[in-house]
Amino acid sequence: MKKLLLSALVLSLYVSFSAVGQQGVSVGEKAPDFKATADDGSTWKMSKYLGKDYIVVYFYPAAMTGGCTKQACAYRDSRETLQSAGVVVVGVSGDKVENLKLFKQAENLNFTLLSDEKGEIAKAFGVPAGAGGAIKRTVGGTEHELVRGVSAKRWTFVVGKDKKIIYKNESVNAEKDAEEVLNFIKMQASK
Repeated sequence: MKKLLLSALVLSLYVSFSAVGQQGVSVGEKAPDFKATADDGSTWKMSKYLGKDYIVVYFYPAAMTGGCTKQACAYRDSRETLQSAGVVVVGVSGDKVENLKLFKQAENLNFTLLSDEKGEIAKAFGVPAGAGGAIKRTVGGTEHELVRGVSAKRWTFVVGKDKKIIYKNESVNAEKDAEEVLNFIKMQASK
């Protein structure tokens, strides 16, 4: 039993230190090209937008939780301004597509949410991700169990029209993320 507990502790420390040391893509590096299943079941491809628009790729831990809802609603409320600045926004989480549909419905979200159940997109960007989980939420009078494969850290990236990372935030303030990104892009456009 002691060996089992010691093995679990060593593994836990290894995973913790590995995640802490993970830096991911840096500003100035080429953005990862990926595709994923969107909230409507379609396949979203990064290559469709690379080189044409600014692309905000924001990672969040779980649909329909406090901070994640505030962050998504801030992007929802800023959509018109972001679009007029040539910005495409996608939110990425380890949630199943069904969760994303419910999240979009419950909060009237007007941008694409992507499912990253295995954490592959998070890994490509270097975003630390841990174990998934499940929560229960009521939408339209019906209780749903929202299951996610992984829980990613809340990080935000902006990909420039040159296909490179031009902004990376590892300490995201959920409520102010959209505003900070918009201010950064306006600054870029004025250069």
